[in-house]
Parts: sequence; C-alpha cells; structure tokens
Amino acid sequence: MFPNPQLQAGGVDQINSADYANAYYRAIDPTNARASLAQFRAVNGFGSGTGTEFVIIFADTVDLGYGRRITARRNTDGTLAFTAENYLVGGFASYGGGPAQAALNLQAAISQDVRWRVEVNGIEFSPAPGGTVSFPKFYAFNTNTGERMLTGTLDNRGPKSMPGVCISCHGGRGDALTPPDATGLPRFPLVYNSVSQARGDVQAHLQPLPVDLQTYATDGGAYTRASQEANLKTLNEWILCSYPLSAPSSAPEDACRRAASGNEWQGDTAAGLIKAAYGGDGLPNATYVDTYQPADWVSNGQSSLYQLSMATSCRVCHQLRGTGNQSDLDMDTYAKFSGYTDRVYAHVSHRGNMPLAEIIYQAFWTSGAQSASTLMADYLSSQGYATLGAGGSALVPGRPIADPGPDRVVTQGATTLTAAMSLYATSYTWSLISGPAGGATLTGTNSVNPTFTASADGTYVVQLVAASGTEKSPPVNQTIVVQSALSPAPTAIRWPDVKAILQGSTGGCVSCHNPTPASSGKPPIWYTDFDRNGDGAIDQTDDLWFYTEVRGRINFTDYIASPLLRNPSGNHHSGGLRPGFDTSTAPGDPARQSYDLIVNWILNGAPYQ
Repeated sequence: MFPNPQLQAGGVDQINSADYANAYYRAIDPTNARASLAQFRAVNGFGSGTGTEFVIIFADTVDLGYGRRITARRNTDGTLAFTAENYLVGGFASYGGGPAQAALNLQAAISQDVRWRVEVNGIEFSPAPGGTVSFPKFYAFNTNTGERMLTGTLDNRGPKSMPGVCISCHGGRGDALTPPDATGLPRFPLVYNSVSQARGDVQAHLQPLPVDLQTYATDGGAYTRASQEANLKTLNEWILCSYPLSAPSSAPEDACRRAASGNEWQGDTAAGLIKAAYGGDGLPNATYVDTYQPADWVSNGQSSLYQLSMATSCRVCHQLRGTGNQSDLDMDTYAKFSGYTDRVYAHVSHRGNMPLAEIIYQAFWTSGAQSASTLMADYLSSQGYATLGAGGSALVPGRPIADPGPDRVVTQGATTLTAAMSLYATSYTWSLISGPAGGATLTGTNSVNPTFTASADGTYVVQLVAASGTEKSPPVNQTIVVQSALSPAPTAIRWPDVKAILQGSTGGCVSCHNPTPASSGKPPIWYTDFDRNGDGAIDQTDDLWFYTEVRGRINFTDYIASPLLRNPSGNHHSGGLRPGFDTSTAPGDPARQSYDLIVNWILNGAPYQ
C-alpha cells in the first residue's frame, strides 16, 4: 500500500489497522454524521433537487475492474460528493476477467443487480468541520447494510484499512498516528504544510477520469459513451476545479480553482492531462482524447517509454504526488523520472510492488517487444541494472533477492546482521570474505540474523546469498567498518542522539523543517520543538510525538529507502546534501557520521529511550 509502512511492535502495520481507520474517521467526521451511506447522501444533498447531480456508468478495465455506477454531485457552494457502486459478477474470484467479464459487470451496474454489488465508496470534497479549505475525504460502505466500514476491498487481495486503500493511488501520505492523547486515543497525523491545517487532510486529490480507456454500453441507450460524453466532461471539469492553481489563468475553467500555496502539490500535472484531453485552455473539445506527453520525454528520445509504460502503468498515481518545493515524485519530466532510477529498479524489478494496482500490474507484465515491462526493463538495463534474463526478456519479480542492508560502522564485539529485507527467499548463506586476518568471526551463517564478532579494527566484507529451493540470488556484499573508538556504540543510540542531528547547528534540518521559513519553503514534517499536541505547553509529550513523526520516516521493510536517510543524503531533497550524510564516503568517515549513526539506530529498532 505504501513503500514506507509504519510497522509497530509485533510487526503490525499501523496504516493497515483498525486504529488507523478509526482515527481517520474521528478526524474527518467527528460527529459520525456520515456513519452510513444514507447519512453520507443526506449530508451531501443527494436527491435534494438543489445543485447539479447526474449518474454515469461504465466498466472500468483500467485499474479497478468493476462495473461502476457513479453518482456525481456539485453543491451550490462548490463542494463535491461522489458515490461509486462497484459491481463484479462472480465476486472477487472473477476480478480482472477481461472484456467478457467487463460486459457482465457493466450490465450489472446498469441494472443495479445487488447480487454483484461488492462495495460502495464515497468521496467528499469539502472543508473540515470549522474549516474553509476543501480536501478529499474517503469512505467505504457495506453494500448490504450501508454501514460505514473500516476497510475497503478494491481487488482480490483482501480488505485493507481506510483510508490507505484509497489514498495510495490518490496521492495521499501515510504518516504515523500520534501516541494516545488525553482521551486515551491516538490522533490522525497532521501534515504541517497543508493549506487546510486539518487532521485527515492526507494531501490526496481527485483522479481525472480517463474517459477513452473505459468500456461503455453499445445498445444506443442512456449509458453509451456518446450519451454520457457531456456528463463525463462535466465530471472532469469538476475534478479540475478541485485542483489548486499554480499561476494566474484567464481560462474560464480555472476560475473555480483556488490559488496554490507554494508548499503544496501544484495541480499542474493532472490539470495538464485534463486540459490536453479536451483541447487545451477553454476545453474546446467535447470529446476526451488522451494525447498528453510532456515535451521533456520527447526531447530525450523517450516517447515510447512514456506512452507505453509510464502513462499506462505509473502516471495515474504519480501525477498526484509532490509539492511546490519538491515535485520530482510526479515524474512528469524525464529528468524527474530518471532521478528515481534506483527506486524504480527496486520497486518494479525486485520488490514487485509497483505498479500497485493488480490489473495494471498484470497488464504491465505482458510480453512483447513494446510491452510496458520490456520497455522499462530495457531502460533500466541501459542504466546498468540487471533486469534482463535469457534472450533479453524482462526478469519478473518473484526470484530470490539478497539484501544484507546498508554498509555500516560498528564497535568491536558482537553485532547482529540481518537478511530480513531479502525478497522471495526461504534460506540464506552468509560468508566473511575479507578483512584483517583473524580479526572477526561470523556465526549462524545459515540464519536470517547471523552474528558478526570483531576483535580488531578494520574494514570487513560479508556476503549474502538468498535462495528459494534450488534457485539462488546473485551474491550481495556488505561492508562493515569496525572502530573501537566509535561513540555512542550502535546499541546505545537513542532518540536524543538522532534529535541532536536533526536540530544541530552543523548539518541540522531545522533551517527548513520548521513553521516559519519563507511561504514556499515549508516541508510536511517539522523538526523544531513546538506544541505538537496543542495543550499550551512544550513538554515531554511533544517530544514523544516528535519521535513518532520521525520514526514514521523509517522504512522498516527497506531500510536504505527510508526518507530519514535518503533525503539528507541529497536524494530529491530541496535542501541538498546535509553535512554528515555523504554516502559517497566509506562507513566511519566523518563526512557520513550522521548517516552512520541513524543507520545503526534503525537497525537497533529505532528506540526512544
């Protein structure tokens, strides 16, 4: 669901828990005024005769795989609300069944055959209680009882907690809950650079509807594409209205858009797609035609990679991400995309968790010279990554991948190593391949967590091979530098040591991560000491909340991908490389001492005290 899961004690994924969903609903609907589908409809004026309301029906064969009956509503105050009834004939066993299945799902949606209605979703674009800035809020309702649910089931991979199941592809963030407050319950995270300043505003956005990729009725009735084209365009115009506007515009369709703060997502990517599909400013064309292709991809000779791989498999989620300060994650230019090559390789070729949606994933991995996976594998191979197998075919995720974790510096004595981040493996083989003669031993060499014991300073290299049955991974090396004078010792590192780095005068992060930089310089996480829980005092409770936020910047399934490590090391970071985070140097070098300390803290479980 997210590449940075908030793993709690016992390995529980907080984002995929009832606690997370309950905290979300407490934030966006504190009086439970939308605890059922009927209440959601009533609050938003469905069927009231005011505002503008219509129904569109199509079979979604792009990512969700349903027959979809969407009731769209725009109130006189500009707020929006949508219900989506999802129909899947045969249930989730038939998910992704292709054109014949799509025809069945479409007919079920038209006839509202409740036997095959698997879920009803709701989206409301409105301010928080007492607020003035609208943002999307996501709901899932039981198809039989209408009761609001804590989970949503959008594919055949089982239920997932709200709102993560929705916001993972609507541009949202998955930050950690606060520790329990005075009520004994955790609060939903606050994204500090949001314009709304509302808990529950996860910085998600409404998705453009790719009209020409859906399947419509062909019977000449009310739900053919031709019959619905005007409403489909109106729907995309409403969605465009929900986007912030990065620069003044005289285009009439932009008059409904509020000015963007420099700290938030600017709206340009998804807005550009909608405008291009309808002929540009003024939206002169009645029919949606997706011809969008950023000029930077064309000028770099990457048209095919964009059109057949990026646009079909990645754009739908990435176009809604990024901020005015750092927009690289939208991958709207080839330069932005190529800057993430290492992570594209990790997620697509190794981990197999991108593309995220199952139908898109299956389509991505179809074979052929111009298939999305082949084009991506060829690109990654051209950048020096091993993505091609025998005959030049793309290597499919599922093969064992060895991952011993990042290089590190330790003290003399025993250090526990880990192969836990290895993928698709059931057995492991470790070996000590170099270092001062007799200076270290390695025991438990066939375990996930062997013990490296050093009695002499120096640089050592251990090697890991992961296997699944008889299939073995290529060997991967880890460099371990032993320094007896290292202080604090890796197992002694606690939160105050990390906090001192974040707030330090040399290499500190608070020059940007604070509430008061220039209006276009506020990041979503602040590292200064301030009244985080709003009780009027700055105390130990605020420090614990601060720790929880920072711990949420750790990826416990892929340590080296943690934003807490990558960002100050200069990876897509508007502040650039921070002193103490230079990973071009060897472990133990003073130029990377802050990086080394945080690595050791993470590998020890990132303890508070």
